[in-house]
Amino acid sequence: MKSDTVFKQAFNQLLGLLAALPTGQALPSENVLSARLGVSRTTVRKAIALLDQRELVSRVGKTRIAVAPATPAAHFPVTETVSTSEQVENQFMEWMLRADTKPGTLINELELAREFNVGTTVIREFLNRFQRFGLIEKRRKSGWLFKGFTQDFGIELFEIRQMFELRSALAFARLPKNASAWTKLNAIELQHHELLDTIDTKFHDFSDLDNRFHRLINGASPNRFIDDFYDIITLIFHYHYQWNKRDERVRNAVAIREHLDYIAALKSRDLEKVNSACNRHLASARTTMLEAFSRK
Repeated sequence: MKSDTVFKQAFNQLLGLLAALPTGQALPSENVLSARLGVSRTTVRKAIALLDQRELVSRVGKTRIAVAPATPAAHFPVTETVSTSEQVENQFMEWMLRADTKPGTLINELELAREFNVGTTVIREFLNRFQRFGLIEKRRKSGWLFKGFTQDFGIELFEIRQMFELRSALAFARLPKNASAWTKLNAIELQHHELLDTIDTKFHDFSDLDNRFHRLINGASPNRFIDDFYDIITLIFHYHYQWNKRDERVRNAVAIREHLDYIAALKSRDLEKVNSACNRHLASARTTMLEAFSRK
């Protein structure tokens, strides 16, 4: 249910906020948390009740005091905190990675719907979004044809990505301190540290984390046209360049550290540092993409 997804998202964000509080410090009021998390006070109260239940906070009058840091196990799994459309997108990208999908591959709606455990309408809507970019083509009676993309296509799209992500990163750094995006950034920073600690066995999980991190940044400067383009950008930059499996663990570890530097720059609210960290990370991503094309 949508409401359940919103609650789980809010709870994970609240854990990120809790992680930043010293033991013994009071949580902000329900009104403040509602504004920071971007949810209703009812959802906030439900999330706090779960913190109580898990003995992560204690009650002192009407306030809650931080008594224990949250462990990774306290978070709801990412798959439970995203919408059906987002889950389908993630599953589709992972499916393409596993299958090492090549140009000319036929995509069957019914088979994907069964594998992803969703209706064919959801799959069709997802595929329709990519059709206008020329990466896939609808075929009568034979499903969809994956046409692939060229290096020139990737470079052109990268130029657009670089322009709007830098714009969004600078906008993020200017957000007020009580904006919910900062709580989300704390939560995703913790996830970066957790993944880096287990990188030897979980380096494949970086694709999803990478996607969510950049979506968070771009969400600081909402733009309907940028949002529309981001689906195709996800396909190329957050998944396609990882089709090159050579040195994947090392590359992902480097990218995680770049993200952490990027996050530190955002938190500093120093626009020069944000500009430098953003451009440095995007330059690295561009190099990785070009290397992937050269080894195809």
